[in-house]
Amino acid sequence: MSYATSSPVKRFLLLLLGFYTDYSKNYKLSLADLRVFVRELKMTTMESLIGLVNRIQRACTVLGDYGGGDSTFSSLWEALPTVAVVGGQSSGKSSVLESIVGRDFLPRGSGIVTRRPLVLQLHKTEDGSQEYAEFLHLPRRKFTDFAQVRKEISDETDRVTGKTKQISPIPIHLSIYSPNVVNLTLIDLPGLTKVAVEGQAETIVQDIENMVRSYVEKPNSIILAISPANQDIATSDAIKLAREVDPTGERTFGVLTKLDLMDKGTNALDVLEGRSYRLQHPWVGIVNRSQADINRNVDMIVARRKEREYFATSPDYGHLAGKMGSEYLAKLLSKHLESVIRARIPSITSLINKSVEELESEMDHLGRPIAVDAGAQLYLILELCRAFDRIFKEHLDGGRPGGDRIYGVFDNQLPAALRKLPFDRHLSIQNVRKVVSEADGYQPHLIAPEQGYRRLIEGSLNFFRGPAEASVDAVHFVLKELVRKSLGETQELKRFPTLQAEIAAAANASLERFRDESKKSVLRLVDMESSYLTVDFFRRLPQEVEKGGNNPPSSNVDRYAEGHFRRIGSNVSSYVGMVAETLRNTIPKAVVYCQVREAKQSLLNYFYTQIGQKEGKQLAQLLDEDPALMERRLQCAKRLELYKAARDEIDSVSWAR
Repeated sequence: MSYATSSPVKRFLLLLLGFYTDYSKNYKLSLADLRVFVRELKMTTMESLIGLVNRIQRACTVLGDYGGGDSTFSSLWEALPTVAVVGGQSSGKSSVLESIVGRDFLPRGSGIVTRRPLVLQLHKTEDGSQEYAEFLHLPRRKFTDFAQVRKEISDETDRVTGKTKQISPIPIHLSIYSPNVVNLTLIDLPGLTKVAVEGQAETIVQDIENMVRSYVEKPNSIILAISPANQDIATSDAIKLAREVDPTGERTFGVLTKLDLMDKGTNALDVLEGRSYRLQHPWVGIVNRSQADINRNVDMIVARRKEREYFATSPDYGHLAGKMGSEYLAKLLSKHLESVIRARIPSITSLINKSVEELESEMDHLGRPIAVDAGAQLYLILELCRAFDRIFKEHLDGGRPGGDRIYGVFDNQLPAALRKLPFDRHLSIQNVRKVVSEADGYQPHLIAPEQGYRRLIEGSLNFFRGPAEASVDAVHFVLKELVRKSLGETQELKRFPTLQAEIAAAANASLERFRDESKKSVLRLVDMESSYLTVDFFRRLPQEVEKGGNNPPSSNVDRYAEGHFRRIGSNVSSYVGMVAETLRNTIPKAVVYCQVREAKQSLLNYFYTQIGQKEGKQLAQLLDEDPALMERRLQCAKRLELYKAARDEIDSVSWAR
């Protein structure tokens, strides 16, 4: 079996076997065989690396990632090495690209012809195979007529920019498969211009420069700066911009066009040999088709041959002929692009791995897509409710801030409200005399004004209703605020604004019920104090009077004198103070029992009952996500898929590096 007749894959396996087993005796691998293999392996590597970038670029464009756009995602496009073709209008930029491709396929005309970036991906095919082109936006259509390619570029440009002379940063992807090209990717950018023409915005000059700059200022960008030889290189728009973004010339390849159109007796050797403007890479001279050749539809392959003949026979450039022409330029760029891609693969891989981690984290944060099964939807809703309920309880129990405000109601607001009650006015001598007298009616009291005491006490205790209700309302407000905070802190619920609103409504409705019960309870406490007075308090009063050295009640006392009414007011005030101290302790107990305890135990119980009765369609409505969040998850998922695929692609070719 001959090594040369084996397929490339078999030859690779056989080579390994030849090195590591005694099969080498059978296949007799010679040094020539090894050289053939290494040469093929290098070519395969180049095809793999450039093809890898091509595939990733196309996927990036589908996702809307073409650099300088959505900053919320890391741009993989900007990390990929590219060759950006830059030149002023009428610099011969289109002719250079067509010469590299070997086909007449670009739109022509006056003014700005290229109004969208054109990502031109060249794929070398086997000799004798048919040439064809494909557009990313028309994936199932092959173009074999390159006049139709030119028309489609114009039509696709107009679809985005309209029938105007405006520009757009959204690229067009064109892949050309031909035996007459090298594996290479070029990005044709709008030609730099100095003045706006009719129909263009006043800002068009700056807009074009900004777009071109956004491509060439990236450190991964290779700049193909095209300048016409029949103009002073110092005035070249392409070189001027390249010098600004790449002052050392490490990333810039200079191309001189129209060498054949220079004045007789002049040449461009100072530029081509790097004396006028030095770059790290050699300048390349190009001779494009003349306008007469274009008008006569001279074949591009014929034009390439004429270009080779021009340099070979030129007295000025003959010594540089081997490093001139569009064919040499294409090979030079292909080789350099492949080396840059190889050097950048570690950093690209690092960016991809970092982005995958970030996107997976965000996908976990955003949540996975919702199941369509009603049982799974019900389970999800209950899980979300429990997540909210857990956070709400953490606020009450001190795991999160906010619950301490309830204690503030009992320790500060309630005592302050009790102190502010208008007992001084109610128990003034004038009011006491009035109340006691009214209570006696036509028959004045004989010994003690019991009815007057009762009326004064009942009137005083009635003031406690206000602070009691205010405590209930204050705790209700705190609980509502904690519900609001807990909903906002339940990250899982942010996906579902409808469910979030339903939970908020259900929780607040429960809090309203708890508040009503709590008010009834605290008012009962006040009413209980009014309904049965503490007799022992009043039984001790005569003894305390005696201990105080005052006249015993059996002494003659003027029951209508000021001192008598002052003593009544003082006794009532003491009793009310005792009751106030009792209520200060019992009102918080009632509030916590009726509101806080119930909120912890049964805040969503009624909601759970309602949820259990809903059908699948109603459950799906509750899980109707925020459209912006759904779009965000979709974009994350697509980008995550792209990055993982790109990582797999890189892994698949890394063995050959």
